[in-house]
Amino acid sequence: MTDTVSVTLTRQSNYKFLVDYGAGMPAAVMDEPPPLGAGEGPSPVHALASAMASCLSASFVFALGKFKEDPGPLTMTATCTVGRNERNRLRVTGVDLTLTLGTSPQSLPHLERALVQFEDFCTVSQSIRAGIPYTLKVVTPDGQTIKAA
Repeated sequence: MTDTVSVTLTRQSNYKFLVDYGAGMPAAVMDEPPPLGAGEGPSPVHALASAMASCLSASFVFALGKFKEDPGPLTMTATCTVGRNERNRLRVTGVDLTLTLGTSPQSLPHLERALVQFEDFCTVSQSIRAGIPYTLKVVTPDGQTIKAA
């Protein structure tokens, strides 16, 4: 199976772009932060972080759903580190992700099995892993780390 996803960006002003995701989906605005842009929307780095966080979260829900288990109102935080490369160009040098469960681990009998496989289901993070190293941590509602990679 091969699918394609296409988005169209249209420049509005300076570094501000209207992002058209296609029929049936609301458009969004992306903008660089000052001093380049006005910060009127998420930056491309924000988009990368949100794509990774969303995909990994959905993959985790999917992995537990295979066992008819619901992780509750989980949260995922993605933090991109931006630095300069050897040519002094800005690059995303890493991404740290933390998934916080919305329910206790004891209420998820198949949690360990889901933790072993959910990253592999994530199209986005697995596609960019070779180019951008990232870490992923899963924590319980009380802050206990139950997976770190």
